[in-house]
Amino acid sequence: MSDFPLEIVTHEDVQMNERLRDYVERKIDRLVRSLSNIASVRVDLTFNPAARSQDDRARAQITIRGKRLILRAEEYGDDVFTALDRAADVMERRIERVKGRRARRPVKHAEIAAELMENQLREAAEEPPRIVRRKRFALVPMDEEEAVEQMELLGHDTFFVFYNARTNQINVLYKRRDGTYGLIEPELA
Repeated sequence: MSDFPLEIVTHEDVQMNERLRDYVERKIDRLVRSLSNIASVRVDLTFNPAARSQDDRARAQITIRGKRLILRAEEYGDDVFTALDRAADVMERRIERVKGRRARRPVKHAEIAAELMENQLREAAEEPPRIVRRKRFALVPMDEEEAVEQMELLGHDTFFVFYNARTNQINVLYKRRDGTYGLIEPELA
């Protein structure tokens, strides 16, 4: 095992045993051998036997945190091994993309990895919305192009908050229905 902390979290009917732990460790070692400056790796495994589709019963999410970036992949399968294999394949493509991007051009600004959780749906229509989770994260300056790449690397498909190095302001990048991107540049009233 490498010199970074590996956290394996199991939820909902996933029994951690030696076979599963070894399998996860082998997958993660294979994924991260070409990365440097890894701070931590987290693997979340969930199994829900009551899922609507058999292929959605198991979920594996891999999060790799580095000094200047976060990569995340989440996939589903009929068992935790299949879900983990699929998530590892997605993560491998993201790692290759990061390595290719860094080889093509130097990084202009430090990359940021920000994760925002969406509020849970209202339990009842009459109930006022409530904040169920708060998230804090460090903002590192980057340009709009880097924000688009980071948004895709994180697997965010709706929005991404970043500190725009060109304007020295916090911006929100969002994906439009037609596949293009929009940028929100807030102003104080």
